[in-house]
Amino acid sequence: MNSALTENQRLLALREHHVPRGIATAHPVVAARAQGAELWDVDGKRYLDFVGGIGVLNVGHNHPKVVEAVRRQVGEISHASFQVVAYENYIQVAARLNKLIGGDAHYKSVLFTSGAEAVENAVKIARGYTNRTAVISFRGGFHGRTLLGVTLTGMSQPYKQNFGPFPAEIYHATYPNAYRGVSSDDALAELDELFATDVAPDRVAAIIIEPVQGDGGFLEAPKEFLQALRARCTEHGIVLILDEIQAGFGRTGTMFGFQHADIQPDLVTVAKSLAGGMPLSGVVGRAEIMDAPTPGGLGGTYGGNAVACAAALAVLDLFEEQDLLAQGETLAAQLHDGLLALQKRYPRIGDVRGLGFMQAIEMVSGDADLSPDAALAQKVIDEARNAGLLVIKCGVHRNVVRFLAPLVTTQEQVAEALQMLEKALAAAC
Repeated sequence: MNSALTENQRLLALREHHVPRGIATAHPVVAARAQGAELWDVDGKRYLDFVGGIGVLNVGHNHPKVVEAVRRQVGEISHASFQVVAYENYIQVAARLNKLIGGDAHYKSVLFTSGAEAVENAVKIARGYTNRTAVISFRGGFHGRTLLGVTLTGMSQPYKQNFGPFPAEIYHATYPNAYRGVSSDDALAELDELFATDVAPDRVAAIIIEPVQGDGGFLEAPKEFLQALRARCTEHGIVLILDEIQAGFGRTGTMFGFQHADIQPDLVTVAKSLAGGMPLSGVVGRAEIMDAPTPGGLGGTYGGNAVACAAALAVLDLFEEQDLLAQGETLAAQLHDGLLALQKRYPRIGDVRGLGFMQAIEMVSGDADLSPDAALAQKVIDEARNAGLLVIKCGVHRNVVRFLAPLVTTQEQVAEALQMLEKALAAAC
């Protein structure tokens, strides 16, 4: 190879040769180490990481308490499979999730490895409980890359490509979008029309929804919309599933996004920031629903891995000990105000939105319709990286820049990130 290549270039050339193109890498960066909200590449360049493993690192990279919990657990038992023998920290994680989500009601939890696995199993549980087949998700929603996850996902590209045929009995409803003029009443009217024309409510096993759409563009489901969904599900015996995989664990200012709406879901899917970077997911729900599948119907070889469970317990301890929710709210106000200030200077930022420390800017063209501008969003992302800030895009039209910095980010780092973003906007706009 050319000796003049940087270490990043050398490794990325190997990546191109050995790894299929279907797995995209947002930045031409090879990471060497990370701590908190900072990341260094193999050439020694430092970045502020406002991606956080795509919303996985709410407690930051390599938090010492998580690292210590993982080290300790590896020395005791790394894997046995809960389907073979039980181990205490799986049971402890389940108990704590049940309390966090169910309160004093009887909830149960089953643990898996990935978010998509949690979604698939939530659908299985809902179908097993109701003896119905249909599931409703929402346009713009993201629920994973498995075949059922892709089918539930309300975006055609890049996720569906030519991967069909897709599972049957999946229907998509409209999600509210205030910026584009879709109110809660509009979305509810379309849901009722779906019941009237495509699938009767007594055939629907579940409705699955993100309280804030993640990959769909950081759109918040209004309180009145989630409350109306809760009422319709109760009326028709439909299981209400809240997908909290990206919005959960303090990202929105409460432990879970649904808590802003004062509703109680039947099932909740969790993953991402549950275990501080270790692969762990779960379905948490009402005991009578969770117990619908008979023994053997749920599981997975690595589901609830002992090391991942140890990491999760450390993460949950950190939320209790360090008041990360309050810290996240302080950072959220600083970031949101900073983004609004940038919007005044750069009108191609059509919208600034988010809930808690889950913030985004929507990039638009200069036309009267404020058309989505994916190319501009990508240019902002590239220029931000050049300035030392890592961010990624989202939205159905890929024109939204999202910010998922750890809750342990400092106020000084948020201020630095805003400076970097302004530099990027000046270059891109």
